Amino acid sequence: MLALLASAWFIYDYWRDHRFDEEIARAAQQHGLSPFLVKAVVWRESRFDPFARGRKGEIGLMQVMPATAAEWARLHGQNSFDPQALLLPPVGLNIGCWCLRRALDRWSGSTPDPVPFALAEYNAGRSNALRWASSPAGHDPQQFCASITYPGTRQYVRTIEERYQRYKERGRL
Repeated sequence: MLALLASAWFIYDYWRDHRFDEEIARAAQQHGLSPFLVKAVVWRESRFDPFARGRKGEIGLMQVMPATAAEWARLHGQNSFDPQALLLPPVGLNIGCWCLRRALDRWSGSTPDPVPFALAEYNAGRSNALRWASSPAGHDPQQFCASITYPGTRQYVRTIEERYQRYKERGRL
């Protein structure tokens, strides 16, 4: 009986971790992102639960804020946006990838590794990431991470980078 339960848990765990791989790969490709990075963000943000909701109002697989989704909609010629659409994996992934791509683009010219800076911005906002980057640590990725004053954001960046590395080493989603 215990072996059957363990097998069932393994199957469920595998299904949960891989059921959105195609959508993740599609959204990542559309925005020029590594699918491994996107999957690591999804893992950290929602543990692959498309109905996840955060304490501050974040919604979906990538925990996008409704105001950010509304900004995306305006920039893409939509007059309004229903935040409930973020519960649809293709929509939430597309907008989340757009946000992550925008953050990576902002940091890509000023540091050899923009990923930790973009992740900090994705989690804690642009103004906080700029404040941490303007500290004596400057644009060195390791010093930047050490300068993050929010322990939750510092841990957020570390865990996503570790998971990202693990996915890359495996070579598949």
